[in-house]
Amino acid sequence: MTIIFVAGGIMLVLAIVTAIVLGWANVKFHVQVDPRVEAVMAALPGANCGGCGYVGCAEYAEAVVAGAITPDKCTVGGESCAKALAEIMGVSLQQSWPFRPVIHCGATYEDRLGRTEYKGEQSCTTANLVAGVQGCTYGCLGFGDCVRACDFDAIHVVAGLATVDYEKCVGCGACARICPRNIITMVPFKSRQMVVVTCSNKDMGKDVKAVCKVGCIGCKACERNSGGFFRIDKNLPVLDYDKYDPNNLDAIRVAVDKCPMKRLLFIGWPTEKDLEATKDLEAPDLVEADFKTTVDKTEWQG
Repeated sequence: MTIIFVAGGIMLVLAIVTAIVLGWANVKFHVQVDPRVEAVMAALPGANCGGCGYVGCAEYAEAVVAGAITPDKCTVGGESCAKALAEIMGVSLQQSWPFRPVIHCGATYEDRLGRTEYKGEQSCTTANLVAGVQGCTYGCLGFGDCVRACDFDAIHVVAGLATVDYEKCVGCGACARICPRNIITMVPFKSRQMVVVTCSNKDMGKDVKAVCKVGCIGCKACERNSGGFFRIDKNLPVLDYDKYDPNNLDAIRVAVDKCPMKRLLFIGWPTEKDLEATKDLEAPDLVEADFKTTVDKTEWQG
């Protein structure tokens, strides 16, 4: 019985000592957290997508409070979130635009020449290491790494070409970061529709035609007709988005119309004109499933 009391006494003493040590450590090593960090965290959507350039919302919140980054970098939260963070920080927001991804390739499977049967891992990252998967070494591979990287179901592969659903896209940039060919870039959307160059092939026109039916041939028509908005760099047109004025697109529209390969396109959300043109179209009364197994329509991609 004595042993039990001794053991109990020892445990009680250890518990008291441990409590004292922990209490001391809590005071000694306590890190004061700025209450604004918690306020910023509460205003953020909590997506932890990394679109702001930080690992997660907590790290971004700390950076905002520390003044290391502006409060308008949360792509998921958008304008309303930026205003809330600015109010918490007591700062004013400068004009900014949401960044959204654009695909610098417009070639579907049918447009690509020199494709070969590829039976390896169905991944862009893997296929990009294999020579001769397709004639164009710059274009979209179409294996969907960007699709799997997107947490918002905002990008899909259609006929072998990555296609962005701008109604769902929040601009997190995951698709741009994962693309092994770097043909997805984040562009400032100064309006609901933006002009982009949908080709990445830097070769000469003759070589481009040998591998793609719709690739840019570097004819410089856009450079000549855009009033300085476009310039040719390594046989590809480059658009200066700093000069891009959505209220004055006359010169850019001329360049778009003059492009013989139609690689300068307006992309983004549908315009009022688009909606007006389709308002009278009716959906079918009954949509019947056309069931097929994956084997029925197997097509090796490359």
